[in-house]
Amino acid sequence: MAETFIRRANSEVTPAGESQPLSIRAFLLGPLLCLLIGVGTIYANAIIQGTFMAWCFSNPVALFLFFYLVLGNILVGTLARNLALRREELVLIYAMMMVSASIPTFGLVEHLLPMITGVFYYATPENNWGELIQPYVPVWIAPSDGQLIQGFYEGLPKGMPVPWEGWLEALGYWSVFLLALYLVSIGLMVILRRPWMEGERLLYPMMQVPIEMINGREGTSLVSAVFRQPQMWIGFALPVIVGCCNALHNYYPQWPGLYFRSSMYLFRDTINLPFEFSFSLVGFSYFINRNLALGIWFFYLLALVEQGCFNILGVHSTEKLGWFSNPSSPYLTHQALGAMLVFALYTLWKARSHLLAVARRAWRWGGDAGDQNEIMSYRAALWTVLVGLVVMVVWLEATGIPLVAVLLLVAVAMLIFVALSRIVAEAGVALVRAPLIAPDFVMASMGTSFLGPKGLTGLAYTYPWTADIVTFPMAACANSLKMIHEVVRGRKRAFFWGMVLALVVTLAGAFWIVLYLSYRHGGINLNSWFWLTSSSVPLSYISMMMRNPSTTELGGWLFTGFGAGLMWLLIWVHQRVMWWPIHPLGLAMTGTVFTSGVMWFNVFLAWAIKGLVLKYGGGVLYRQTRYFFVGMILGAFVVAGTWLVIDFITGKQGNFVLIW
Repeated sequence: MAETFIRRANSEVTPAGESQPLSIRAFLLGPLLCLLIGVGTIYANAIIQGTFMAWCFSNPVALFLFFYLVLGNILVGTLARNLALRREELVLIYAMMMVSASIPTFGLVEHLLPMITGVFYYATPENNWGELIQPYVPVWIAPSDGQLIQGFYEGLPKGMPVPWEGWLEALGYWSVFLLALYLVSIGLMVILRRPWMEGERLLYPMMQVPIEMINGREGTSLVSAVFRQPQMWIGFALPVIVGCCNALHNYYPQWPGLYFRSSMYLFRDTINLPFEFSFSLVGFSYFINRNLALGIWFFYLLALVEQGCFNILGVHSTEKLGWFSNPSSPYLTHQALGAMLVFALYTLWKARSHLLAVARRAWRWGGDAGDQNEIMSYRAALWTVLVGLVVMVVWLEATGIPLVAVLLLVAVAMLIFVALSRIVAEAGVALVRAPLIAPDFVMASMGTSFLGPKGLTGLAYTYPWTADIVTFPMAACANSLKMIHEVVRGRKRAFFWGMVLALVVTLAGAFWIVLYLSYRHGGINLNSWFWLTSSSVPLSYISMMMRNPSTTELGGWLFTGFGAGLMWLLIWVHQRVMWWPIHPLGLAMTGTVFTSGVMWFNVFLAWAIKGLVLKYGGGVLYRQTRYFFVGMILGAFVVAGTWLVIDFITGKQGNFVLIW
């Protein structure tokens, strides 16, 4: 029932008739905000070291800036109505900011530059990276000049210019690969948009808030209905009050802070069950199907029980997985990956009729795929995907990875990206990550002996775009397409170029600020997660694999097959047994303890609250309460972003207002 009201609200967003063409001002303001995101989020992580604003699929910085943009637009429109941005322009700007926010920090750049140079700076006689890894690093993939790298980590003397020219070759080659990857991502989401949005009618919970913020903008009032709801402002006030208390506590320790987290140990203290409360995560979870919510928290608890039983019975794997692949539970990791791959393949299988029509259109076999209102034609989208994949394969093989391993790596990585994008679009999950990352899967599947030191080194350089990736442009594009097609009528081709412009501007700004801050302050003095931990962890794992070559692990394959079979069975039951209450999607999320551990309690709370609301108040009460949860999401992101601005002005560091 709840989903019906979300769809009804969305169907009321745009009046009949075709939207007006986008103006130049939107294409000027959008890139400026993207540049602000690319530079500002990295500065916030590296210097201010406050609340992360661009580190998960909800992309808080985009909604934070959009909130003030909409309020500013209302003020401008009140003074001069003809100067106010139209809804189509607001949608373009928000779509660009969504794509932009998925790149600078945890999405790519803040990982990339330290990761590709860490092998030179952190090499010591003890780890022996100079002999194990450095001889196999391609000369074009990273700068290798000792002084250039030392300055990157330790800073330059005052007055010395940043050696930009020393990075041009490496960043040029990386830009080719990244643009190919991101264009493939956009093309895939354009092709899958219709089956997901119109065929399966996915809810896209994360888009409910921005759509609500511009609802009614073409009417007689400049102010959207959501801003006139007292429930929204009550929900808005709660995280603002809590966030301000936490911020003031960091400024003045005598002021009480409000933190909502706890945990309990189970199975002879071998399993930790976390309880983390987040205003935004509860808010997003309130908009999803209750069967989906049940599946998310149920399968997480079931996985903990499974791991607890393994611990008590002494069932352990000898396989060594990398840090980014949940090495503490290899069997559960393989099980979750098998489930995720089947989930991705089933997603593509359900869209097979549409995919065949797209292929026919691309190869001129006749038929009308109906792509007039897409942001790019299906022919262009398919060719973009194919050419981009070829570029990626050639680039990766040039790093030293054997061709068969490259093909497996790209196939698994793309399936993981599609699965995660589908999970975000369907379940509104802000925190989710691959249970077993693609390069680790290749090593576990083929064995490190087959790959050799050159192939292992090449795989180490895939970590920046496959490892600690809790946001990426494919998912941002999927969400953006929902908003574009709900609000904008008529041709939408300009939105594709807006996304491409956002990618280019953000990459350029992010590369610039990382280099500037590193050479001015010294990378080792900045955020240690990026400049120390994430740049050395992959290399430590790769060097261990070189010292101890391995073959494939039978147990991992068995649990991968078990997870795949269980997911197939659950999908079959979900499709054919009408009373079955548990959605299988949650099984694919169980292998990543950190992200699922944060999500499960918030999803459970939203599931329970929504159940009570629908049972005792029905659809009327649900429609009234959803504004409250919209306010919780907005309030959480606005208070976090606002305090970052205050911290920038005051020079305060380490002020985490709201962690999630």
